[in-house]
Parts: sequence; C-alpha cells; structure tokens
Amino acid sequence: MAYYGFSPYVSVGKRLANGKKKMEQLRKKGLNVQPIEIAGKKITHTFWGQAWCDHLESFSDYSNRLPRGRTYVRNGSVCHLEINKGKINAYVSGSDTYKLEIDIKPLSASRWKEIKKQCAGHIGSLLELMQGKLSKQVMEIVTDQKTGLFPSPKEIQLGCDCPDWATMCKHVAAVLYGIGARLDLQPELLFVLRDVDHHDLISADIQIPKGKSKRRQLSGDLSDVFGIELDETMPPVKTSKSKAASKKKTPSVKKPASTKSAVEKQKTIRPTGKSVVRLRKRFDMNVSLFARLVGVSAKTISNWESQTGRLTLRPESLAALTKVNMLDKSQAWGKLK
Repeated sequence: MAYYGFSPYVSVGKRLANGKKKMEQLRKKGLNVQPIEIAGKKITHTFWGQAWCDHLESFSDYSNRLPRGRTYVRNGSVCHLEINKGKINAYVSGSDTYKLEIDIKPLSASRWKEIKKQCAGHIGSLLELMQGKLSKQVMEIVTDQKTGLFPSPKEIQLGCDCPDWATMCKHVAAVLYGIGARLDLQPELLFVLRDVDHHDLISADIQIPKGKSKRRQLSGDLSDVFGIELDETMPPVKTSKSKAASKKKTPSVKKPASTKSAVEKQKTIRPTGKSVVRLRKRFDMNVSLFARLVGVSAKTISNWESQTGRLTLRPESLAALTKVNMLDKSQAWGKLK
C-alpha cells in the first residue's frame, strides 16, 4: 500500500515496544544500552541539565522543532543515548527505530584556557563541581552561551536516518533534550563531549603541604576533592614483633556463632578487581553509572578494576559494594533514578 510519502501512524505503545525489542537485539550484539528515562513532566532537575536545555531553546533555528522532541523524550522514546568525545550516538523509537549520530566540535584551546582562568579560585572542590554547587559567578562562566562549554549551532552536526527532510527532526530534538537529562546524572559528560579535562579547573588551586607529616592530610584532602580513594592501594601497616608477641599471650576467646543468614553469606563479596568487573557487568552498567551506584568516582572504579589480587578498601567502600551485591539488576537501575 502506498502512503504518498507519509509513514503510517504507529501508537506510542507499539513504538516503545518495537524500540525495546530492537535494543534487546543490539544488547545481545554487545551494545551497552543506556535509555533516557524521565520521571514526571520536568526533563531536567539540575542547573547543568536545565542550562543545556535553555541553551538549545535560545537557537532560533531550533525553536520550531524542539517541542515535539520534548514529547518524545518524556514518553521514553529515546531508548539509547551514549555520549563520547565529540559524538552522541542514539536510537529513538518512532514509526521505526531510528539511529542518530550528532557530532560536536571540540572546545578550542583558547576558550578552555580562558574558562580555566576565569574559574581559578572560585571552585572549592571537584565534588562541588559535579553536584553543581558553584558560586553564581562560576555558573555564569561555565554555562555562558557564547564563551562557556556549550556548543553553538555551527559546532553541532545533526544526523538521523529517518525520512524527515528537516535536519532538526523530532528524533534529533528528543536526543538533544535527552542530553540535558543525562547531564543531570553525569555532569562530567559535558567535559567529555567537548574533549576537555574537568580536573584542570581546580588543579591550580590545590596547595601541596611541605614535609612528610602532611602526607596523610594531603591524601585525605585529595580524596575529598577528587572523590578517589587514594590510599586504597597502600601496603598494609606491619605489626611490630613486640605487639605480635603480646597478642600471643592473650588467651583466646571463643567467638560466638555467626548470626549471618545463608543469604547474607552468599552475597558477601570478596573485593578484587575481577569481582568488581563481574558485578558491574551483571547490571549492564558502564563505569560512570556503576560508580554512581556505589557512591564513588568513576576513576575509583577504574582503579579497582585494573588491580590484581584482593583490594584494600575503606570500610565504607566495602560496605557499599556488599550492599550493591545484594541487589538484582532491576533494583540496581532503580537506585539510579
């Protein structure tokens, strides 16, 4: 049957079902499917995400096509969105499941240098940066539509394999809003997208104390700033012979029987690099999402996974991993909402 250039109407429910089926096929082929899920009517909930959407809506060329994109992203039509250096890959459920590629030019070295210069002295820690807890001055610098991190229309190249003749089709518009929702959860991806290192913003502000007596204090400070457990790979402190001897003299006390249930024992995790990798892959999560689930930085997870043998973790990190290990896949993804 001919449709004279128009695709037949497909209900929202059927579109989403077809998209889900397509994603399952791609997942089996190795794609780390990362859908955009919007809770409620509001697409974004942080200043990062909202600033991105406000920036898009400031483009006169985009204004007419953006509203339908908002509808698509809200109803779950963006069934996959992945942000990498200078590129967004996505799939959107429409009359068919369409593939999109959006290219973003890297930030110029001169512009990044100017941003770092303007931000110097205004960022207390990287943790604050990731949470959007910045002074009004820094927020204005980073999200400035002309001199900040956001790309201009001429730095954005849009691509969708749908039959719509318009460059800014509703599927592209949905993905552009989806980026704002993803930045809500992973603001560091904005720096990845523009191919710059967000650590550079505070590197000049870190003062390294002199003398060995400050080493432990510095380690703690850096852990707080970067969200990385820097002392996890430090060798264990050796017990002196005198202390060991005194321990031998102490009469042993028989420990009471363990009150742990069989389920708790089964879910206890032995912290090794391989076990962390297995746990992350069990949930089909990338490093950034899994790090958010555990409550540490992505760099910490990468550090754990690269090590051999048993990891020396802080009690709170071990407790967090054990707690995550008790979850099933749906529960784990539910924690990220």
